[in-house]
Amino acid sequence: MNFANSKTGTYAWAVVAMLWPVALLNYLDRQMVSVIRDDIRAGIPTITSDAQFGVLMAIFMWVYAVLSPVGGFIADKFNRRWMVIGSLFVWSAVTWLTGHAQTYTEMKIYRALMGISEACYIPAALALIADFHVGGTRARAVGIHQTGIYAGLALGGIGGYIAQMSSWRNCFTWFGAIGVVYALVLLFTLRDPPAAELRAGGPKARVTLGTTLRALFSQPAFWILVVYFTLPAIAGWVTKNWLPTFLADTFKLAKGPAGLSATGYIQIASFLGVLAGGVLADRWMHTTPRGRIFTSAIGVFLCVPALLGLGYAWSLGAAIVFMLLFGLGWGFFDCNNMPILCQIARPEHRATGYGIMNLVSISVGGGATVALGWMRDAGISFSLAFVVSAVVALVSAILILIVKPRTDLETPSQKAS
Repeated sequence: MNFANSKTGTYAWAVVAMLWPVALLNYLDRQMVSVIRDDIRAGIPTITSDAQFGVLMAIFMWVYAVLSPVGGFIADKFNRRWMVIGSLFVWSAVTWLTGHAQTYTEMKIYRALMGISEACYIPAALALIADFHVGGTRARAVGIHQTGIYAGLALGGIGGYIAQMSSWRNCFTWFGAIGVVYALVLLFTLRDPPAAELRAGGPKARVTLGTTLRALFSQPAFWILVVYFTLPAIAGWVTKNWLPTFLADTFKLAKGPAGLSATGYIQIASFLGVLAGGVLADRWMHTTPRGRIFTSAIGVFLCVPALLGLGYAWSLGAAIVFMLLFGLGWGFFDCNNMPILCQIARPEHRATGYGIMNLVSISVGGGATVALGWMRDAGISFSLAFVVSAVVALVSAILILIVKPRTDLETPSQKAS
C-alpha cells in the first residue's frame, strides 16, 4: 500500500496542522521568560541576580532534558496521541500558575513542572508526524511543524509589550487559558495512524527499554547524531535565552524592540529555512539517501559565519543581517533532525531516540545558559560565547557527513512515495 497516496495522506497533513499551534505555545512560553526578565525580577524581588535568573531558565531545561527520554519511551511503548494531548493540558495549567507566582521558589517549581510537560511533547509529536509521513514528505512535514516553534519564539517577543501595557502576569494567564481550550479541540480531532502502516516489517514490535537502548546505542551513527544535535544547539540556546539582553546592552535598545529584534529576525529566517530546507532535503533524497544529511550540514555551515559576525557586529543593521543568516541555517538544520533519525532508528525507537538527543543537547544548553548569566555578572563580553558556539557548530557539521543512513527501515511502497 502506498501510504502517501492513501486517504490517510490527507489526514497526515491535517496532523501537522493540528500540532502546529501546540509547538507555537510550547516555545512562546520559553521566549517570554527571557524577554520579560526585568518585569519578572521587579515583580518577584527574591530574584536578586542575573545568575539566579539564569538558574531559573536552566532548571526548566534540565528537567526537560532528563525527562525527554522518559517521555519519548512512554510515547513509543504506549500512545503518542495521548502524550501530546496530556502534555498540552499540563502546559496550560503550569503556564497559568506561573502568572500567579509570588516567590523565586515558586517560579523554580513551575519552571520545573513546565519541563515535565514539554518533555512529553516534542519527541512524541515528531515521532507521530514521522509515522504519518513515511515517504517523500517527511522533511517537509517536520519543517512545517517546526515553523510553529519559530512563530512561538517570535510571538514571545511581544511579551515585552504586553508587560508594558498590562502586566507580565497576564502573559502567562491568558496563554494558559488558550492552551486548555486547544487541548480540548485535540481530544476530539487528533487520532493515531493505522498501526499496520507504522512498521517497515509489519505490525508494531514489542517495545522494551532494554531492546530500545540496545538498538539505538549499538549504532555509531546514533552516537554521532546525538553529538551533532547537541553542538549547534549551544548557539540555539544562547540566542533564545540571552540575545534580547545582548542586543539591549550593545545597541541601547528598550526591552520591547530588543525582544522583537532578538526573536523576530531569526525566527522569520528560520521559518523560511525549514520550509526551503524541507523541500530541498526531500528532493535531494531522490538522488542520494544522504540528501537530508547534506541539507542539514549546509545549514550548520551557514551558522558559523553568522555567529562570528553577530558576536562582533558593528551596528544593529549588521547584527540583523547575521541574525537572518543564522536563522536560515538553523532552519535547514532543524527540519532534518527527526528525518535523519528515521534513517538510523526503527519507528518504535524514534521518540526515545529523539528524547535522548534532547537529554544531551538541553543539558549542555542549560549549562551554557547559567554560564552566560555568570559572564554577565562578571562583566565578560558575550562575544566570547558566540565565538565558542561557532567553533563547535563547525565541528558538528563535519561530523554529520560521516553518517551513512540505513536502507532497511522502509517498505518498498514507502520508498516509492
